[in-house]
Amino acid sequence: MKLHYKLILFISLGGIVFSACSTKKDAFINRNWHALNTKYNVLYNGNIAFEQGREELNASYKDDYWEILPIERLEVTDDIKLDSEDNNPNFIIAEDKATKAIQKHSMDIKDEERNPQTDEAFLLLGKARYFDQRYIPALEAFNYVIKKYTYSDKLNEAHIWREKVNIRLENEELAIKNLKRLMKLEELKDQDYADARAMMAQAYINLNAPDTAIQQLKIASYYTKKNPEKGRYYYIIGQLYNQLDHKDSANYAFDKVIELNRKSPRVYMINAEIQKIRNIEINPENEEELLEYLTDLEENRENRPFLDKIYRQVAEFHLDRGSDSLALLYFNKSLRATQNEPKLNALNYENLAEYNFDGNNYKVAGAYYDSVLTNLAENTKKYRSVKKKLDNLEDVITYEDIVQYADSVITLYKMPEDEQIAYFENYIAEIRKAEEEAAKKEEERITAGFASFVKSKGGKENKGKFYFYNITSLGYGKNDFTTKWGNRQLEDDWRWSNKTRALPSEATGELLADGTTISDEPIGDEKYDLDFYMERVPKDVSVIDSLSNERNFANYQLGLIYKEKFKENLLAAGKLEDVLKSNPEERLVLPSKYNLYKIYEEEGSTLAAEMKQNIIQNHGDSRYAEILLNPQAILTGSADSPDARYAALYKQYKNQEFLKVITGAEENINRYTGDPIVPKFEMLKANAIGRLQGYEPFKEALNYVALTYPNNPEGKKAEQMVAEQLPKLEPKEFSPEIGSSGAGNWKVVFPFKRKNDEVAQKLLEKLKKSIKDLRYRNIVSKDVYNLEDQFVVVHGFKSKDFALGYVELLNINKDYKVDNENFVILSSNYKILQVHKNVEEYRNKLLTPKP
Repeated sequence: MKLHYKLILFISLGGIVFSACSTKKDAFINRNWHALNTKYNVLYNGNIAFEQGREELNASYKDDYWEILPIERLEVTDDIKLDSEDNNPNFIIAEDKATKAIQKHSMDIKDEERNPQTDEAFLLLGKARYFDQRYIPALEAFNYVIKKYTYSDKLNEAHIWREKVNIRLENEELAIKNLKRLMKLEELKDQDYADARAMMAQAYINLNAPDTAIQQLKIASYYTKKNPEKGRYYYIIGQLYNQLDHKDSANYAFDKVIELNRKSPRVYMINAEIQKIRNIEINPENEEELLEYLTDLEENRENRPFLDKIYRQVAEFHLDRGSDSLALLYFNKSLRATQNEPKLNALNYENLAEYNFDGNNYKVAGAYYDSVLTNLAENTKKYRSVKKKLDNLEDVITYEDIVQYADSVITLYKMPEDEQIAYFENYIAEIRKAEEEAAKKEEERITAGFASFVKSKGGKENKGKFYFYNITSLGYGKNDFTTKWGNRQLEDDWRWSNKTRALPSEATGELLADGTTISDEPIGDEKYDLDFYMERVPKDVSVIDSLSNERNFANYQLGLIYKEKFKENLLAAGKLEDVLKSNPEERLVLPSKYNLYKIYEEEGSTLAAEMKQNIIQNHGDSRYAEILLNPQAILTGSADSPDARYAALYKQYKNQEFLKVITGAEENINRYTGDPIVPKFEMLKANAIGRLQGYEPFKEALNYVALTYPNNPEGKKAEQMVAEQLPKLEPKEFSPEIGSSGAGNWKVVFPFKRKNDEVAQKLLEKLKKSIKDLRYRNIVSKDVYNLEDQFVVVHGFKSKDFALGYVELLNINKDYKVDNENFVILSSNYKILQVHKNVEEYRNKLLTPKP
């Protein structure tokens, strides 16, 4: 009987449960069954996944404290994400759980939702999509909650989240309008009210209205119950006041952050301390107090994760006070302490670069500017500015190296032999002394290392054990072996004297065998050999003259760079004056004088009038004298300006008047020596030479441009052409033209002497008429071959037979009757013929019939 009752009970309970699973019945048990399952099963797990996802975002997100912080810590990318893309797995889980709750537990009966947990499921769905940056799907979820669940306790929260999405979609005005209406019509909880005000502040920040944003953030910071949010809001208020240049108000906000201390993240407090110090004007009265304050920040153990920023602030303090050495020390300490802070690294490297540049240490400055670039995002204004400065600095480094090398060699050359010997003996003595000191330090280091190891716990534990069991001892031993024996192969009889001793090259770091030499660098004992150095001092006057010319040209270029690009007039004047003192080539004298005149005039020096008179008296027929006497002569729009002359020459080049281009370019190069347009004339001249004279002269002209103007755009282009295009043009072997019907691109060529240009022009017109009348699609041109010869060419035949057929048609057609000498040629061979000017070779090889 008991079994019978139990069976009835189980069946009844099963029926109740089965009935409760239905989402179509609006019964008490159904509503509560689905509400409980939604809240404590599906949504519970979804909310856990969502919070884990947010924690991951917070852990990975890095604020940029050099810019106004966003209200919400969310890294936004420019990528457009789709529903199908793989996103944060925790947010995917949260979204899946929310979707499952909606699909399995929603009780939409008679257009009314009876499950009180479904609105939370939709809210979770929207939040998960929002943090995955899928804003349109998120907007749909929030709008659904707003429209469907008008009596939900989550309605206000859904409104705020919707406006977050609108702000992300750059609909700030709409977000502000909706939030104002929400706060006017609804009674919000304190935290919701704080969130709404904070979102309005973000919208105003985006709209560049910092004063209004400050008011909204003040209200938000008052109503929020979350201390981390308070700290962030106060800090942003301080940043916005700084943007408005209200330093006192900014410092008041930063003090609020500092007062929170451990209640909010320490990173806000440290950055607030730093910003506050930056807002204080340093003077003798507060200097000592500020330094003591910075020292306390530096020595506080809790601040170790933020030492990179603290070190930089200390460096800026010392830089402002003129303590350069201490500033450099702390900039470097900041670089060593920083971890994945590209912007901080860029700022530190830029300070170091500027310091070295101001000290004329250009190589070091260039290296630091290069490091700045590696820490900046490309395609930004700052990146382009630094890149331009680095490019200019590379030119300076190149020319300064030339000057330094030439000066040192010329100075040695001018020394009497006994002074040369004394100089090199001192140099060798310094090398020996430096090596002895280095060896002594290394020996002391090894000895101290062994002693320290023996006294250490590791040494006592390893006492009496095999040498190679200890990594420290092993490292000392390997260094000692390499110093004594070099890098030797693992083989029998490795110590024999006839074995090659591999030594690292100081120049390249590569291993070199004894006796191998790299350029003129001393190898082995050669660095102690006086004769080795004496033999390398130039004896030929022509070598010294060449070096002197290179030095003068380099100094001239440096003068222009300092004057035009860096606005360093004193440096520029010094370089140009050095040119005039050093017996320069004639082409450098006049432009050096003119640029010196411009510098003197800009600096208000009395030397300007003297230099002007010098140019007018000694170079009266020059363009520079004309400019001084008639300033209107330099107008860019003038028909006689450099740009106008270049344009006219380029037009002649397009018309194949290559000889006129070459002579005109030479005339303008001499006329405008020192002008930035000269390399363009040189490049145009090189191309004209190539078209008129062929491959070898073209190669020589290109190399001249590349070597003479290595840091100019034209020089770099010439260098690129030498490396990439010339190898493709170099082959001069003609392709075999096998078979009379060979497919390809063929041409018919009619050779003429250039003195018979009138006859060639008549043929050109007749051929164009024949092409039009016969409805061919070929093109006819007149091509210059060299100084004496030219070709009238019909291009674009698909095969040799077509080309020969056209020639035959011209011979028999009474309307044209063309019987001029001609030949048919493959297009690739015509290109070789024009590049290498070897038409006679082509005629002998491919046109002469074989016996």
